[in-house]
Amino acid sequence: MARLSGRRLLAAVPVLALVTLGMFAVAAASPFDPVRRYVGDGTSASQETLDALRANLSPDGTFVEQWWSWLGSVLGGDLGQSLSLRQPVSQVIAERVGWSLLLCGVAFVASVLLGTALGVLAARRPGGWLDRVVTSLSYTLQAAPPFWLALLAIWLFALQLDIAPAGGLTEPGSDAVTFGGLVSHLALPALVLTVSQLPWFVLYVRQGVSDALHEDPVRGARARGVRERTVLTGHALRSGLLPVLTLVGTRIPELITGALLVETVFSWPGIASATVRAATATDFPLLAALTALSALAVLAGNLLADLLYGLADPRVDHNEM
Repeated sequence: MARLSGRRLLAAVPVLALVTLGMFAVAAASPFDPVRRYVGDGTSASQETLDALRANLSPDGTFVEQWWSWLGSVLGGDLGQSLSLRQPVSQVIAERVGWSLLLCGVAFVASVLLGTALGVLAARRPGGWLDRVVTSLSYTLQAAPPFWLALLAIWLFALQLDIAPAGGLTEPGSDAVTFGGLVSHLALPALVLTVSQLPWFVLYVRQGVSDALHEDPVRGARARGVRERTVLTGHALRSGLLPVLTLVGTRIPELITGALLVETVFSWPGIASATVRAATATDFPLLAALTALSALAVLAGNLLADLLYGLADPRVDHNEM
């Protein structure tokens, strides 16, 4: 596992380099003017003022030279200055990454646990009423966009039932974050993000456990008189969860995309909302850092999936991964 982690870390270096280089290529080809967005589209600043700002804010040279200069600054600990938020990029990330990790972590754990439970219950009696309800609902939710689920949740729970706040992190007129307020404001965005990820785990667990129930070891356990609950949880579930572990890595990009939409709808002060603001303001220094952070999260998710698969199945040779 240590060798696998080391190889993946070495492979992550060129991947991150190409991703960030691509961001600078996009910035060079973009028709938008970051300086104009910095001073405001409706400003009456003179051309001399704009040229002076461009000289201070925009690096000289080709996009490859700009990327190389940025990379040297990053390796030195300087991520640059956010043009849209008027803060150092490192400060923007530090203030928001914790809230995004909290939201994504709660949603991911909840979707895995709830998806596993529902998938096992559905696979226990294939074709039964519970299986039909769970499967049909999973396919329906799989097609529902996260932003639509977020708007529906706000309409139902915040506006109609008035049991949860519609967004934000603190109460109106207060900047203090309390535990009770955090839980109440986290509930709706975490619920929506959980529901958006849930169908994949339900369907994978259901299929995996259903196939495992027809394997020879499970049949042998039943022939020996082992209780059905033990057969289901001790044999079929362990074998059926192996394909699900591969989802850990593949769902990370979808989780980031879902968080991007959910944080925007609920005004959650996370990384995703800063990404939207950076994109709309053509804030390329912030976009480059956030893109690299997202790529790093995807690579870490893939590594975690391989490590978990190896722990669950001792037959897996990590040297071949």
